[in-house]
Amino acid sequence: MSYLSFEEIVTGVRNLATEYGAFCDLVTLPNTSVEARDVLALALGDTRGPEVRTVVYVGGVHAREWIPPDALLYFAADLLEARRAGTGLSWGDARISAEELGRIFATLQLVILPCANPDGRIYSQEVDPDWRKNRARNVRPDGGLCHGVDINRNFDVAWDFRRTFAPDAVSASDDPCNKYLYVGPEAASEPETANIVWLLDHFTGTGWYLDIHSAVPAIYHNWGLDELQSDAPEMNFLNPAHDGQRGIAGDTLYREFIEPADATEMARLSRLMAEEIRKVRGDDYEVSASFSLYATSGASDDYAYSRHRADTGKPKVLGFTMECGHAFQPEFAEAEDVMREVSAALARFAADVSSVAPA
Repeated sequence: MSYLSFEEIVTGVRNLATEYGAFCDLVTLPNTSVEARDVLALALGDTRGPEVRTVVYVGGVHAREWIPPDALLYFAADLLEARRAGTGLSWGDARISAEELGRIFATLQLVILPCANPDGRIYSQEVDPDWRKNRARNVRPDGGLCHGVDINRNFDVAWDFRRTFAPDAVSASDDPCNKYLYVGPEAASEPETANIVWLLDHFTGTGWYLDIHSAVPAIYHNWGLDELQSDAPEMNFLNPAHDGQRGIAGDTLYREFIEPADATEMARLSRLMAEEIRKVRGDDYEVSASFSLYATSGASDDYAYSRHRADTGKPKVLGFTMECGHAFQPEFAEAEDVMREVSAALARFAADVSSVAPA
């Protein structure tokens, strides 16, 4: 076996929606990619719809990270097959019982977007394995052309890093020719970004968002903007009084506010996933807030969590990023083991939150 092409991912998504229609709907995202490709997701559950309690799983935001799209497609296939058969699932010593799986489908909707950045994946697999961004056309002031926006720096949370962060404190670039970190011409400028925003807008029952990346390995949770604090709510990403202070590790001038209960729950769920991963083959994943890796602006997990603070009419969504495995494109035998770790962690996450009564 080998990594899936984007065309194979699309075929797989469509086939699952057809084969398991009793438990699964095809979701066609409203925006085609920069190069006019359809972007498809699946909604899994006994009951599906915008208001059903939902976990959103996203992969393939960064093109060179080949494992997450495959992992999410195989994960969806495993869940659907087991649900129809009335069985449980196992990956190494990690197990989800038939009862737990039934509860997931009965009480939750899992929205799975395997490949958010199709053009980038194709370019990475066919031209440049190190390609990370989408394939937007960026015209330089001299008329020259560069390509690509980093989708995971393009979301509308502290996006204007020159204003919101301390100088040289954040992993971002406003150079349209930067190969890895160009944030785009404006927040949510890219159709691939807009699709993820649409998922959160459309599925109003969403309470959890997980963005699957590689390769650290680690489980991260909000925030990536700065170190956490729960004592000064006015010290937050919306307050311009703190512009130019964010992103410096170890200082006390600025730290990002988080509700204590949210911090506790995010850390608990992150540890739960790491513990499940360890059962697959003994691998140890770090657990921490995203900032421990480096400061980030415009990241999808922070955007998901920021929405309820920027607009109190929106529901709270806890945000996570899984950095799976130890390489972007390992040999496929190794990739298969990493996919099992991802599946075990995501299944355990869903089983855990499915047992929590709605707020």
